[in-house]
Amino acid sequence: MSKSISQIEFLREHAKQASQKAYAPYSQFHVGAALLMRSGEVVTGCNVENASYGLSNCAERTAVFNAVAQGYDPADIAAVAIYTATEKACAPCGACRQVLAEFLQPGTMISSTSERQLRQWSIEELLPDGFEFDIEAYRKPL
Repeated sequence: MSKSISQIEFLREHAKQASQKAYAPYSQFHVGAALLMRSGEVVTGCNVENASYGLSNCAERTAVFNAVAQGYDPADIAAVAIYTATEKACAPCGACRQVLAEFLQPGTMISSTSERQLRQWSIEELLPDGFEFDIEAYRKPL
């Protein structure tokens, strides 16, 4: 599922604005993410660091968690855009890939943009063979 350049630019602008809200006093690496919902609405997130670095949260996860907190169904996410003010567009980290795989529908496109580059992947390309948990199989007696 390919997204038009105008839609990518629209989401990129939202992600760029979100990156300006990032709390990144340690890394100075400001990241924003924007989710396009099937309704046309946009949900954003930014990275939030912590002195105990493992307690930090990335922009992609913040955006997904914001969408859930706002009552969206994960199936409502039509596209994702990530923005970093760097030369090269950055791929999501492993934790973000796993969260995106949990919430995105198969084939959902993820665009990463920077000042000079655009990269795109489907969630399956970013995380082949991601962790899955079959709750129904877990509940059934062996």
